[in-house]
Amino acid sequence: MTEVLTHSYDRELRVAVDLAREAGARILEFYEQPITIEQKYELSYQEPVTQADRIANQLIVERIAQEFPDDGILAEESEDTARRLTRPRVWMIDPLDGTNGFIDGNGDFAVQIGLAERGEAVLGVVYQPLKRLLYRAVRGQGTWIEHPDRKPEAARVSAELDFSRMTLAASRSHRSPRMDRVVKTIGVKQEVQRGSVGIKVGLIVERQCDLYVHLSPRTKQWDSCAPQVILTEAGGRFSDLFGKPITYNSPEVQHLNGLVATNGIAHERVIEALRPLLVEFGRASV
Repeated sequence: MTEVLTHSYDRELRVAVDLAREAGARILEFYEQPITIEQKYELSYQEPVTQADRIANQLIVERIAQEFPDDGILAEESEDTARRLTRPRVWMIDPLDGTNGFIDGNGDFAVQIGLAERGEAVLGVVYQPLKRLLYRAVRGQGTWIEHPDRKPEAARVSAELDFSRMTLAASRSHRSPRMDRVVKTIGVKQEVQRGSVGIKVGLIVERQCDLYVHLSPRTKQWDSCAPQVILTEAGGRFSDLFGKPITYNSPEVQHLNGLVATNGIAHERVIEALRPLLVEFGRASV
């Protein structure tokens, strides 16, 4: 067996959990306080960034680099370099996923720390500072949920296969007419609207929702790495809109083919339902 299959990741998980909680505490120092909001300009859109994003990013990146100097790092608020492409292990860090939720004061934000090895997500921590709710997973070791003042609980996704009885984890923002078409075509009757990829995947892990579809190409590898392993270790599935696996540490950090996260048992049916819609929308796999 290869090292990637036998590695327990105990130290990596301990460091990631500690960092997520520490970064979360720093973020809360700025929550519902006057903050400076700047705009980061991407190819065709802009995204907000605050000092809370940057302080949490620096805290996590510096500690990861100290603890695991041979690993690569891809972090949202750090300059990307080619060094990570030469590393078999790369940390994927979103220090404050759901910055809009943080700014709006609705609680929908999380610290996300993931580890990819040879292109596969192998470890993930998603921490919601306001609720002190933490999801953690290591490949082959299952997914665990940590609520305040309770023992960690093993997580398992739902076994719902009937679209009409499923609940969709939907975005608070970014809703488009095309997404309305997806919902109508699939036949999902119920939705829970939340921010942050990690929070929406957490809803699936906790069986409050059954699927999540993200049509936009704007999500990035740091948005999905930690949530992916948390979902798959709970029995769910994660792919692009065309059903292809998500791989990490590629030069292109955006998920140009979108994302689909489900309870696993319904995944192929969701992909089949999406196929004619993607043709209608003029979307082709890239």
